[in-house]
Amino acid sequence: MALLFASTASVAQNADPLRAAAEKAVQTNPEVTARFNAYRAATDAVDVARGGFLPRVDLNASAGRDNDRITGRLPDENQSLNRSQVGLSLTQLLWDGMGTRKEVDRLSHERLARYFELLEATEQTVLEASRAHYDVQRFRRLVQLAEDNYVQHRYAFTQIQSRVKAGVGRGVDLEQANARLALAESNLTTELANLHDVTARYQRIVGELPPAQLPPLSSLKQGVPASAGEAVTSALRNSAAISASIEGLRAARQAASGREAAYQPRVEARLRGAGGRNVDGVEDQKRNGSAEIVLSWNLFNGGADRARVRQQVGLMNQAADVRDRVCRDTRQVAAIAFNDTRKLAEQLVYLERNTLAIEKARDAYRQQFDIGQRSLLDLLNAENEVYTARRAYANAEHDLALAYARTHAAMNRLGTTLGIARTDQLADEAAGWTAGDDAPGRCPAAVAELATTDRAALDARAEALSRSAPAPR
Repeated sequence: MALLFASTASVAQNADPLRAAAEKAVQTNPEVTARFNAYRAATDAVDVARGGFLPRVDLNASAGRDNDRITGRLPDENQSLNRSQVGLSLTQLLWDGMGTRKEVDRLSHERLARYFELLEATEQTVLEASRAHYDVQRFRRLVQLAEDNYVQHRYAFTQIQSRVKAGVGRGVDLEQANARLALAESNLTTELANLHDVTARYQRIVGELPPAQLPPLSSLKQGVPASAGEAVTSALRNSAAISASIEGLRAARQAASGREAAYQPRVEARLRGAGGRNVDGVEDQKRNGSAEIVLSWNLFNGGADRARVRQQVGLMNQAADVRDRVCRDTRQVAAIAFNDTRKLAEQLVYLERNTLAIEKARDAYRQQFDIGQRSLLDLLNAENEVYTARRAYANAEHDLALAYARTHAAMNRLGTTLGIARTDQLADEAAGWTAGDDAPGRCPAAVAELATTDRAALDARAEALSRSAPAPR
């Protein structure tokens, strides 16, 4: 596999753990290697079918004793003789109703289908490696936030405990602080468990544990189309899964056409020669040779041949349905991934504003609590709100990075974006390939419009409610 997929930026590979993880996954992941072995087997199957165009040469040898009883003579006569011979036979197919040609064409399309499935498996493996990488970064960050949250609650608990021991604090405040500290410990335990799970998943996909230190989060924003229509159009044009389904349809079509060869005669040229003692059981014959053209034509087969043709037509229609389903799935994945990039980018602005505001409020509450103007419950609630806001922002940040990766994968270019390219051995396999008339027929490149709201109208409604509210007393 290392000979088929290589990094185009090997110098920078060690400095980019995401690229290194993706390349390692492509080279070692069993799903990719299984698809590659299926592709190699399909390539060999084409060679097997092409063997039908070449002559078949057989060597045969035999030795035995023949016993014959001849009647009609007086008296009846028994004859026996010993024979031994060695012979060669050559059989060349001259005509089989184009059955062998159709079989070669079918298997050639099967090979291309396995090739595109290999590309799809590679792209999905790169995406899963990227997801695993981002998840490790995500939960390491969430563990840090949970640790900070625990430290703050531990600090509050220690302060309240000191006040209670000094006789200036209430016991109920200590219980509240202890309850919130236990919740912070539970959150930290949960995040540690989640980090363990995503680390194990990273090891399954990539084949090794993630590095102890990972660089700051980086996204693959560059190269993402400017509109959902462009993203969906690119996905439908470049999807390896759709190409594989089209080749599956073409293979089914060739199989249906090849079944009709059973209605036509089979013509072969045969050469045969043998030499030995009493060849073919004829006394004193030392050599025997023959050259012949043999025609065989099945006239009735119980209706099985017609049934096979109908069967293959049904399978061809099924392959067309699979092609359209794959196209619709690809369109949905691309549209959702692109929409997530826009939605999450907008959400990050609001989440950052929310986090900054809550942090300022928490700091003010802490100062007011120190001079007795705020209760302990107010301070603890503020601490939890800060933790929740920071956690939501971190999740959205990593979700956005993953959304960019999903968008590239939907367009079948995530591996290229990361610098993982196919070598010439694979790049030439589908050179000049087009869908032609076999493009999906029930899968237009239309995208759902992004739902929006009129913020001005919402603000006007809020203003109306404010005017109708009773004046404060």
